[in-house]
Amino acid sequence: MKISIDIHVNGEQYPAEVEPRTTLLEFLRGTLHLTGTKEGCGLGDCGTCIVLLDGKPVNSCLVLAVDANGRRVTTIEGLAEDGKLHPVQQSFIDNGAVQCGFCTPAMILTTKALLDKNPDPAEGEIKQALGGILCRCGSYQKILNSVQAVGKGERK
Repeated sequence: MKISIDIHVNGEQYPAEVEPRTTLLEFLRGTLHLTGTKEGCGLGDCGTCIVLLDGKPVNSCLVLAVDANGRRVTTIEGLAEDGKLHPVQQSFIDNGAVQCGFCTPAMILTTKALLDKNPDPAEGEIKQALGGILCRCGSYQKILNSVQAVGKGERK
């Protein structure tokens, strides 16, 4: 038995029918083909599947699509506007914080949520916010530099 949902993703409404056990991650990647959201461990441990649900970071592998019904979802594909990268995306590029790129969408979306809440976070706050996302390349210092740069409005 499928369930009707209506999710607002990256500024557009998506009515759909989903199986009750379909995760938000499966819906985004499989139904909407928004593959910028990565599937890592599938258990909520690595954080690579983070999207923003009503502006807050969530592990999309742990959220059922039916639980996102009527809510706003932002994926990495929804950050750029009018062909221009979001300042966080640009800062990651400018600071060389993108290596393999697997964790990058989650890092950028989590950073956006952090900066929306606190435009100039302390280093400890940044580390706390990003602590649930594993970077297999070990680019943590460059990621930290990127967040601090955009928080201070710097461009390198």
